Amino acid sequence: MTRHVVQFSGGIGSWAAAQRVAAEYGTDRLTLLFADTHVEDEDLYRFNRDAADQLGVDLTVVSDGRTPFEVFRDVRFLGNARIAPCSYWLKQKPCRDWLTTHADPQTAIVYIGIDWSETHRIPGIRRGWSPWQVRFPMAEPPFLTKDQMLDAARALGIEPPRLYAEGYRHNNCGGSCVRAGQRQWLHQLRTHPDRFLHAEHEENRLRAELGDVAILKQRRSGVTRPLPLAELRRRAQAA
Repeated sequence: MTRHVVQFSGGIGSWAAAQRVAAEYGTDRLTLLFADTHVEDEDLYRFNRDAADQLGVDLTVVSDGRTPFEVFRDVRFLGNARIAPCSYWLKQKPCRDWLTTHADPQTAIVYIGIDWSETHRIPGIRRGWSPWQVRFPMAEPPFLTKDQMLDAARALGIEPPRLYAEGYRHNNCGGSCVRAGQRQWLHQLRTHPDRFLHAEHEENRLRAELGDVAILKQRRSGVTRPLPLAELRRRAQAA
């Protein structure tokens, strides 16, 4: 029998994907596979529990054991929007290790929660998860907006993760994702200044070791250079 493995990130897209998989195939062979980065918003864990309980499926949790900044120190590279080693070490590898042990590529399908607005990512994701077959339920009709997915969760009595209500587009890494741009980091400074200052501190530690590197970049007069979080914060506070 086919095993259906949803990469269950705590985001609303992966939740909606799990709902579609459960509706089509049932839950007897459904796995909700969550990779814990240990820097998630506290409410993500509540949402994952509520979602798993509503489906009647145990949540399967895997973990490298490190946080993103611990990974950056170990690999001596500060993640950014272009290259984020934390994604490989904290999410992809633990999930792939679990699949290797528990899911035969001949009888298992992996489901990813990206939607119709991100179909350009599909070829790369498929290559990355080979030899497992990968499907993208939310990239197929009926197409839903993120707000419609959030409303669907509420209709089932599940309160969506609070980061969405706080104005974040994604529910990952507590809002401190290194793939985020300046706009989200400024929002993090306003909404969760403690998390911003922690990231700033960790970035400064790595800058002391690695040189003039930063999570963010800025481009002025045709020249691109690193934009440290400390500099972004000073500009915001001076405005």
